Amino acid sequence: MSWNAPTMKAAYIEKVGSVEQIIYGDLPKPKAAGANVLVLVKAVSVNPIDTYVRSGGVAMDLPMPFVLGCDVAGVVDAVGPEAKRFKVGDRVWGSNQGLMGRQGTFSQFAAIDEQWLYSIPDEVSFEDAAAIALVGITAHLGLFRDAQLKGGEKVFVHGGSGGVGSCVVQMARAAGALVLTTAGSDVKEQICKKLGATTVVNYRTGDVDDALTKFGKIDVWWENLREPNLERTISRMAMRGRIILMAGREAKPTIPIGPFYTRDMRLLGFAMFNAPADEQRKAAAEINRWMAKGRLRPQIDRVMKLSEAAEAHKLQEANTVQKKGLLAGKIVLVP
Repeated sequence: MSWNAPTMKAAYIEKVGSVEQIIYGDLPKPKAAGANVLVLVKAVSVNPIDTYVRSGGVAMDLPMPFVLGCDVAGVVDAVGPEAKRFKVGDRVWGSNQGLMGRQGTFSQFAAIDEQWLYSIPDEVSFEDAAAIALVGITAHLGLFRDAQLKGGEKVFVHGGSGGVGSCVVQMARAAGALVLTTAGSDVKEQICKKLGATTVVNYRTGDVDDALTKFGKIDVWWENLREPNLERTISRMAMRGRIILMAGREAKPTIPIGPFYTRDMRLLGFAMFNAPADEQRKAAAEINRWMAKGRLRPQIDRVMKLSEAAEAHKLQEANTVQKKGLLAGKIVLVP
């Protein structure tokens, strides 16, 4: 396909459902209208939310045919007449696509409103930029906008080798916090240590409660389990501790009110795609600074071809919904 061709390859659906609904084929190439920037896609990454939207598990008003995917990294191919922040040839990354009525990014070209795009530092690859997008912005919003993490505080996060977990570990350490995290294998335990975790416990072979006792009271607990146990969590929290909830849509845990309010605690829930563009841009700016200095890097489990989008979705679902623990980080797709 030449750059001037009217069509492009894309991974898309014509109705929500199982991975069998994913089609890899030709769609019309979008145009850079208004404040949109046309991005020649170099890399995208897979997130659990992508599978929920595709399956209909998270109901959204989707334009059909609907291109999958939230995250993107690529090169500016054209700019709309109202776009002011980028020029042709700029390297950019972004997220928050494929949501709220917007088309996704699993395609050779993507037309994206410039407010959702950020420059890629020279030191950062397209694959890393795509992989850090949603998980990095999520981790930054939770730790700093909501939990207001400070240096010297103690952070706990499940699954420190995962997409969000690995970002939480690195960002918390960059801010001067101490981090306890869990891992499901010896390999993942070593990954967490390399990312900078202060303490790592293998939840399959070790005693997480014992590790928590030795680590001390937690200031910020990042809860990403689908079925959280808030009674256990609250008992481990410090005075004015903050608990961040970002998983478990169907969960209905019990909350012990007494120890919660008498220690001035806060329970914080958020979804990254609800954050306005200016808040996401602020997070992206710090992500870029850390990545340029080598202090933050996404954990990538594997790189696959865009044509393998269905297989990537199947693997992501097995890892998250079926809890098979097959991934240590993100799946990145390249055209």
